[in-house]
Amino acid sequence: MNHLRTYLAATVAALALGAHAQPSNLQLPLIYQNQTASAGQTAAQAEQPYILDAGDQWLQQAQQQSARQSQLRRRATIAHPELVAYNDNSLPEPPGEIALAPDPAKSMLTIHVPQDVTVADSVISLPPEKVRNWLHTFNGSLHFTQAYISRNWYQGGQNNLNILADLKWEFNLNQNVHPNWLFNNMMQYKLGVATAQGDSLRKYIINEDNFLFTSQLGYKAMKHWYYSAMLQFKTQFFQSYKSNSRDLTAAFLSPGELNIGLGMTYEYKNPDQSKVLTIAIAPLSYNLKICRDIVKLNPVNFGIDPGHHTKSSFGSNIEAKFNWKITPNIIWQSRLYAFTNYHYVQGDWENTFDFSITRHLNTKIYTHLRFDKSHPRDRDWRHWQFKEILSFGIVYRFATSE
Repeated sequence: MNHLRTYLAATVAALALGAHAQPSNLQLPLIYQNQTASAGQTAAQAEQPYILDAGDQWLQQAQQQSARQSQLRRRATIAHPELVAYNDNSLPEPPGEIALAPDPAKSMLTIHVPQDVTVADSVISLPPEKVRNWLHTFNGSLHFTQAYISRNWYQGGQNNLNILADLKWEFNLNQNVHPNWLFNNMMQYKLGVATAQGDSLRKYIINEDNFLFTSQLGYKAMKHWYYSAMLQFKTQFFQSYKSNSRDLTAAFLSPGELNIGLGMTYEYKNPDQSKVLTIAIAPLSYNLKICRDIVKLNPVNFGIDPGHHTKSSFGSNIEAKFNWKITPNIIWQSRLYAFTNYHYVQGDWENTFDFSITRHLNTKIYTHLRFDKSHPRDRDWRHWQFKEILSFGIVYRFATSE
């Protein structure tokens, strides 16, 4: 009982001097603690006192006061356990924090309690991720070259303007979703218009008019190989004429060409997909050549027998595509296609070098080498044909991510 009286007296004295003295743990409720550990800790602290180079009298007094208060609390806890309200495992939650916020309108400070953020409130619910079965890539560009020459230019020459539009759309099956299937489709249209220098009948001519559609459907056979079926169709839409003449040289579906093949496709992509190689081999292939207008056009120029609109043949074909992103601003695209019916061979090798200046400005170098043994033999080029275009212009690109 004497311990309780001593504890209560010390507590009353601490409360009475609270405004002028240091805070005391005697003001706290009694809490049951491990008495052995507390006593051992006090003994260890007594055996190894703090050693300071400076005067430590203040520290010794503070330690003695703390030890005295702890001893009084332990004795009161042992003598009167009914007064012990808590233990180490059942302590109440600490009071919530408060915050002061200025209120300029009232020229005073207001007190508010911050809102507690629970784990449930902090979790952001995201909508389910949409699965993309198809990946789309669109490239559109408008390139031009222009020259103005005054009438008195010492070397002579004529004004000219050339415009080339190129639209390319690819829509492919997402192989991350369908790893065993290959389904790649590409649609491209090129249209070039130029001023007709030296042509007395027309002001403008079409020097490029090419529509191309390709499709590949395959099922995985092994690591990079697919059993596949291939389709290719190409034609032009506008009429073309010889210079200073009304003789037609080409028109819609004149010529036109359709090729369908069955075989195997090899596809390789490096880890960062900067290099993509696709090779399609079709040992069994069907080729159809079309000339819709055989009155104004000679079908022989397109490898079709005289007086016939179409010519069918069976043989084999191969198509190889290679895309290489050399640097972030330089891209090389190459396409090689060849067909043979074992009597003649025709093939196309196209290369495009794309140099990006900015996001919407670029320069292109395009070359197209063609060999067609079914075409009438030329005196200089024989069965070879060649086209090269250097252009500068604006470009727009769009692609969906996987």
